[in-house]
Amino acid sequence: MQTNSAILTLTDEEKDLIFNKEFYPQANALYNFAYSLTHNDADSADLVQECYTKAFRFIEKYEIGTNAKAWLFKILKNTFINNYRKKAKAPTKIDIDDISGYKEDENAGALSGFVDLRQEIFQNMMGDEVTAAVNGLPVDYRTVILLCDVEDFTYEEISKIIGAPIGTVRSRLHRARNLLKEKLMAYAESMGFENKRS
Repeated sequence: MQTNSAILTLTDEEKDLIFNKEFYPQANALYNFAYSLTHNDADSADLVQECYTKAFRFIEKYEIGTNAKAWLFKILKNTFINNYRKKAKAPTKIDIDDISGYKEDENAGALSGFVDLRQEIFQNMMGDEVTAAVNGLPVDYRTVILLCDVEDFTYEEISKIIGAPIGTVRSRLHRARNLLKEKLMAYAESMGFENKRS
């Protein structure tokens, strides 16, 4: 590896090594996070692929030995936001396959290597009600809940990923947890938990 004016120049072999050792092992976590944002298998796979494409293109900006997972999550989140903005500005399109009921998934084989968020995170941990409650949170709250409570990022890492101050991270996390409490109170009581505050 050579440095030239603080810009790291990597050989193709070094790029491949970093990608395979530090980036590729994050594929399942990235897919799960993408699914939590899109709620769609195909869109999630596309988002992860676009994230990896950008990561490879800008690999020389990655500081070797730092938190690759946090770096990739930031790329994925920013890509999601940029794509969302593009879609919001674009005219409405109708997919002919949706109208005709044709639902064959051409990408089923490509997705088989990824673990579905619904199976990986919530299987044997939470019921469908909890999954629905998390997925029903506004995207800003859902993002911090998943990054903190599922992916175990620190507040500092989440702050860098979402591009907001740590105080904002804490505030969103507090609000997200309170929203989940409200949404899940009846479910918790039906599962035998007592509401000691009432």
